[in-house]
Parts: sequence; structure tokens; C-alpha cells
Amino acid sequence: MPHPNIHIESAGAVTTVTVDRPRRKNACTPAMWAGLRHGFRDIAESSTRAVVLTGAGGDFCAGADVGPQDDTEAAAQAAADQPPRHRIDHMRDIADTVMAIHDCPRPVIAKVDGVAVGAGFGMVLAADMVWCSDRARFSLIFARRGLSLDFGTSWLLPKRIGLHEAKRLAFTGEIIDARRAAQLGIVNEVVPAAELDAAVDAVAATVADGPPLALASSKRYLNNASNISLFQALEAEGLGQVVNFATEDTTEAMQAFVDKREPEFKGC
Repeated sequence: MPHPNIHIESAGAVTTVTVDRPRRKNACTPAMWAGLRHGFRDIAESSTRAVVLTGAGGDFCAGADVGPQDDTEAAAQAAADQPPRHRIDHMRDIADTVMAIHDCPRPVIAKVDGVAVGAGFGMVLAADMVWCSDRARFSLIFARRGLSLDFGTSWLLPKRIGLHEAKRLAFTGEIIDARRAAQLGIVNEVVPAAELDAAVDAVAATVADGPPLALASSKRYLNNASNISLFQALEAEGLGQVVNFATEDTTEAMQAFVDKREPEFKGC
């Protein structure tokens, strides 16, 4: 279901998903998590070739909104959550949101400005690539709130930066800046805030111009790499190439190479 604070807009082959609740630094309610979940499921079945995930108003996402709601939001959330449900059900809904982002067959680029903390940090990690501004800040804030890790951060972060550094961020809840995030390997690139939109537009366009079927396979291989053996990876790659050689896209790419031109992929 659509949500008024989750905007999904497509321009050509690129879809942008924006969490738009700037007065709360884009902190998400249960209904907003549902909006993200359903939005990414729709994107997975669309003709989109690249996805940009971002936040409005100078921040990415301050995680789950645990503060008091105004009357309008409280009523909307209560309506969305009827009938009353146990908290574990809400956590499982959030888990489904993580999976919808992480397993989206289209490459997902997180565009991060301002804060990305708690579950907002988890959203960053669930994306495939991360571009951030030089004023971005990241934190696993959970310990400061008396909470343990969630939004997949216990699984995603060690794979990105290693176990020891992940423990440091988890146990201290420290806030790290963009430079430190780049050093740890959390982000692909740091750019001045004024250049962030252009930088992400450029990389999204490059991804969108690629072969969508082949990129979807490569994404799955890379996501599964730490969970399977080399033999299993080789077998999956072999089967994938057999599928690729039966597509029009691979034929087009080979002909484009001969013709010394850029290929035009159609996703078939």
C-alpha cells in the first residue's frame, strides 16, 4: 500500500524511493516500513533497472520513530496497525522490509545525506552501493536506547567491515562521519553535499544502461557468496552464463563489440 511519507518516482529506467518526513529526520513508523516494503516489492516486478534510496530534507533516516506522535500520525498509525498486534509481529514486518530492499533484483544505490542511524543505518547496509555527502553521519544507536541490533545490521555490517569493527560500532553506539565510513568500507564514495545528487544520478544512469538480467544474477551471486562454497558459486555462475547466452542482450553486446559501439540492452 502507498504511504504519504514514502515517495516512489520513476524517470526513465531509474526509480527513486524517498523517505519524506524531515521534521522527524525521516524516522519511520510501522506504516512507513510497510510502505517501503510494498514499494520495493512493486519495483522488483517493474521494468526499473536501478533504484535510488534516499531521504528528504537533508537527512537519510533516523531509524524507527520511538518518540511521541502527534494526533494525526497516531490515528493513521493505529488504523494501519489494526487489529492490535504483538511487537514481535511488527519486528517481523520490519524484517520483511529488510529483505525486500536487500533482495530487490534491481541494483539499489543508497544516497545518504545527514544522519543514517539505527534502522536507517540498516537501510544503508541493505543497499548494494552507497554514495554519501561529506556531512553524512552513521551510528548503530541501539545500545544508547537500551536495545540490541536490528534491521539486519548484525548480519550485514560484519560482512561489510569485519567482525571487530562491527562490534566496536555496536557496543559503543558511536557516531562516525563520512570520512570514517569510507575508511571502513561502509560507503563507496564521499562527495560534497552540493554534488551528491549529480554523482548518484551518474552512477544510477550507468547501472540502468547495463544488462538487467545479467546484473540481477550478479547481485544474487555476490549476496550469496559468503554462504556457499566455491564449487557452488562456480556452478551458479555457469548456469547463469548459459541463460545469458540465450538472451537478446548478450547477442546485442557481442555485436556492439564487433561494431565498436555501446550496446543497447532491452532486458530480454
